Amino acid sequence: QVQLAESGGGAVQVGGSLTLSCTASKNSKYSMAWFRQAPGKEREEVASINSQGDIFYGDSAKGRFTISKDNAKNILYLQMNTLKPEDSAIYYCAATLLYRAGGRLRRNEYNYWGQGTQVTVSS
Repeated sequence: QVQLAESGGGAVQVGGSLTLSCTASKNSKYSMAWFRQAPGKEREEVASINSQGDIFYGDSAKGRFTISKDNAKNILYLQMNTLKPEDSAIYYCAATLLYRAGGRLRRNEYNYWGQGTQVTVSS
């Protein structure tokens, strides 16, 4: 079992940037992802990186967000640029030992979740 701890959230103005971090308690061949959930909305995948290093982005993240992973430090990052008010949400880190060649995993296939970190973008 792995524990995940997110950090780096906060309040930022429109057009600003934030970098979220997710520290995993141990190193293993996990597929990992960032999800977000805004009030009244479903939790959606922002970006993911599987255990082979394949990267996937949700439509809202393409061109603005970058996911990366430091395997030596067991840290997953999400660099977010050109933030918009609609990016405001609680951002969650997720992990799973599952792997799907050439495709992204479904939300319910991630079985380890962090507590989340709030991101608020204001104009």
